[in-house]
Amino acid sequence: MKTSFLKIKTIGIASLLCLSLSCSKEFLEITPKGKLIAKSVADYDLLLSNLDLLNMYTDAQVLMGDEVSAIEPFFSGAELRTQRLFRWDDVVYEPDEDAPEMGVPMNNIYLFNKIISEIDKATGGTEEKKKAILAEARAGRAWTYHLLINYYGKPYDASTAATDLGIPIIKNADVTKTEFNRACVQEVYDFIVEDLTASIPDLPDGPYHRFRMSKPTAEALLGKVYIEMGKFEEAERALSASLRKIASAQIPVNLYDYNLTFAPDGEFMPIGLFGPEYPSTSDNAENLFAKQFINNWAFTDSEIVITPETKDLYTSTDLRLNFYANAAFMGDTYPNGLHRRIGPIATQMGMLLSDIYLMRAECLARLGKLSESIADVEFLRKHRMAQQYAAVPSSVGNNQENLVRFILEERIREFAGQGYRWYDMRRLSVDPIYQSTVGYNHILYEASGQVGKTFTLKPERLVLRFPEKLMIQNPGMNNNP
Repeated sequence: MKTSFLKIKTIGIASLLCLSLSCSKEFLEITPKGKLIAKSVADYDLLLSNLDLLNMYTDAQVLMGDEVSAIEPFFSGAELRTQRLFRWDDVVYEPDEDAPEMGVPMNNIYLFNKIISEIDKATGGTEEKKKAILAEARAGRAWTYHLLINYYGKPYDASTAATDLGIPIIKNADVTKTEFNRACVQEVYDFIVEDLTASIPDLPDGPYHRFRMSKPTAEALLGKVYIEMGKFEEAERALSASLRKIASAQIPVNLYDYNLTFAPDGEFMPIGLFGPEYPSTSDNAENLFAKQFINNWAFTDSEIVITPETKDLYTSTDLRLNFYANAAFMGDTYPNGLHRRIGPIATQMGMLLSDIYLMRAECLARLGKLSESIADVEFLRKHRMAQQYAAVPSSVGNNQENLVRFILEERIREFAGQGYRWYDMRRLSVDPIYQSTVGYNHILYEASGQVGKTFTLKPERLVLRFPEKLMIQNPGMNNNP
């Protein structure tokens, strides 16, 4: 369970970096054993291909989503971190433990800040290329801050965002800095929006590599940020701009048609012990921008299952059911029809095409453009089930509120067990129309299938607390309640 905090790994890209592997002693104390050797524009371009920017090791959101439950005896044998996150405990980490939710993201912010501050002085290359690298670093920094604020800052509420505590905004790669103050949630969101809007004009027009930022990626992220801020008109414009530019992609970007991929001779067949044979990150055509973590609860761990309510959201004709099994890993069948996720093993958390369509559909529905919203939802559903089953029911499509709720449920059908629900829970918790009227609960089932314990999410735990080790190292910072 122990992970290194704020470490920079040796990334070995053309021997460009020589950085310390020792644990940090301050919020951003990363002490290089030497200097960043990158000098040329080409060097800095290579830094943005660092695989540490791909693998995030941040999986807490899977355990905190309300679309999952847990079952014995597997839960009692799970890591303590797993149990605490599932129970929405106040304390997740022991006093000597680091939080993976902080480690890699802070490393990446350090790298982005180095590039941002140094690219102007790089040798060789054109001014246009320098601007593109600067833009990509700023957009990457925005993505990372968006991840962190969804762990450690309160959900965005325009009426309180100016006073709600967020996270420190760090703009310089300064390893000597030892005092950090938490910016408010409003300042963090403004910072993210500023980074994205400033970067978009200088980014490549279309996706050319799944590990690298482009205009449509940054626009899609901007749309997601605006949705969390309740700015649905701005979000719809950004998401529509993203979808238009995807047409100029230099790599395949499209939705997989599960009617074909799950056919007897389809690409995803056969369905084995680890789920359907799914494309790798670099080959995944639905992946507009690659960020990933190994999802052990869609792999070999058996303690986390989807709730019966989640399972009931699927019709028997929904081909997404191929990503579920009714038994523990190499074990017995679960009681009461419970199911666990089986793949893909690497959960994609960067920017997926299916997410973009569902986000735009929600925006359109909230703006009263019901027919356009339905078109987006049905476009996705036709790729997930036979066309005759994909239509949005008329009782749903004729009513704005019903349609929005249907889209929110479609998001669960598309992303259950992959961590996406956590983000929706947070933003919906401050939504005057669509917030849960019964709260969020987790059920721990006994091995017999009977309900054992029920855990209720307190509003305070829509935000993680900083681990004690970090607070000791940074005594000037305030923790979350």
